[in-house]
Amino acid sequence: MLLVMRPVLNALLYLPSRRIVQTPAAAGLVFSDMTIETEDGQRLHGWWIPARSPAAGHILFCHGNAGNVGDRVAHASLLCARGFDVLLFDYRGYGRSSGRPDENGTYRDARAARTALLDQAGVEARRVLYLGESLGGGVALDLALEAPPAGLILQSTFTSVRDMARRHYPFIPRAVVPDAYPNLQRIARLQVPLLLIHGDRDQIVPRFHGEELCEAAAGDTRMQVLVGVGHNDVIALSGAAWADLIAAWAAELLVTPR
Repeated sequence: MLLVMRPVLNALLYLPSRRIVQTPAAAGLVFSDMTIETEDGQRLHGWWIPARSPAAGHILFCHGNAGNVGDRVAHASLLCARGFDVLLFDYRGYGRSSGRPDENGTYRDARAARTALLDQAGVEARRVLYLGESLGGGVALDLALEAPPAGLILQSTFTSVRDMARRHYPFIPRAVVPDAYPNLQRIARLQVPLLLIHGDRDQIVPRFHGEELCEAAAGDTRMQVLVGVGHNDVIALSGAAWADLIAAWAAELLVTPR
């Protein structure tokens, strides 16, 4: 039954778009197109967007389940303005990336993107942060357990796909939903500083998901609730505050280059 449900789950979970609505040029950013090879032969598309001044840190951005990198240009612009280099990449099946998305594939994609990030001139592993948005939080958490960064940021991230299915598809028995992205189960093993960001009006991934992840995490963990903010309007309603929050948190973790 789980094997039967996996394709159904993928169809509900991944909502990729092939059309890229804008590039970083629309925000006046200097960037480079990247082709990233994965360990299983897929070719991912990404953008390397360096900070305008000596970088305060380097962010690997793992986006959510819908759209593609073209929908995250505003995120990159805000982060670059705070002094971060940003690598945006599309999972397999999204944007210009080859293949079709699935859970293990997204994990492989993140590993390949991290390698591409570390290959960029001036990037230091000790100043790399992972930022996972919604579903991308599960991708970034998996990567952080395998290759720990200086810090991990989880934005609007769910406890597990099974928990999400119970909320949005209650007619599907929980037992037949594959246990994809089991973030609550995994997060206690995280050994790096963690920042959780969640809107208090998130109707897609309710705030209690972030709170449960915060309670289950060990070590240096912080949660910031964005008042009046939902799941898809974080940047529209509180973009500057969002970026300032990340910059202030990162400043406590990262050694300023000399």
